[in-house]
Amino acid sequence: MQTFAKSPHSQTFDSKGVPIQFTVEGEGEPVVLIHGLGANALINWRAPGIIESLTNGYQVIALDVRGHGGSGKPKQEDAYGVEMAEDVVRLLDHLKIRKAHVVGYSMGGMITMKLLTRHPERVRSAILGGMGWLRQGSALEEFWGHIPGRPRLKVSAACVHSLGALAVSEAEVKAIHVPAVIIVGERDPVRELYVAPLERIRPDWPIKIVPDAVHLNCFFKPQFKEDLRTWLDQHKN
Repeated sequence: MQTFAKSPHSQTFDSKGVPIQFTVEGEGEPVVLIHGLGANALINWRAPGIIESLTNGYQVIALDVRGHGGSGKPKQEDAYGVEMAEDVVRLLDHLKIRKAHVVGYSMGGMITMKLLTRHPERVRSAILGGMGWLRQGSALEEFWGHIPGRPRLKVSAACVHSLGALAVSEAEVKAIHVPAVIIVGERDPVRELYVAPLERIRPDWPIKIVPDAVHLNCFFKPQFKEDLRTWLDQHKN
């Protein structure tokens, strides 16, 4: 994984003492890309060609979430969780951007949902890729606090155990007024675990199914890129 950790476009800023690596490419309305657990911006967004496809028309901002890639890797659990969402806001502040489209995949989708509840004024539209609703008080919220770390993916247990802190309540989800869409693979178990509960309380949020895709290859599928671009084009200011 470390082979992919650096891009010639990489920059770093200090997010309350944690260095966050990011890239900025293209011109237009800003789009922030937030990757999944165990990945980084290059694996999740550059390798599949998503960054390149969006730079024609958008200012594309892709960060390595803390604990991943070229960003800092704190050892304490409380340095993750909600702080991963706050990093996005601090990055927007650093770049002097008031509002952006936000695209999150898997863990990045959890971070995006937390942003929608904590800082909706900073989000122009949201795309939840390979993710739906991590419900506060659910077994899934508890699950993240008890599974072991992921040494194969070079992700610390502190980061993994913090993900339950990204859970949001039903009232918070129902109160979101930012336009949002879900893009998920046809054969991704996330559909049953996270998307179906969200669909029941937010039937107004469209769900785009990527045919024959599983969780780990969905963002490589041409349909994912097409659905992503279509949504962004429809929600330009």
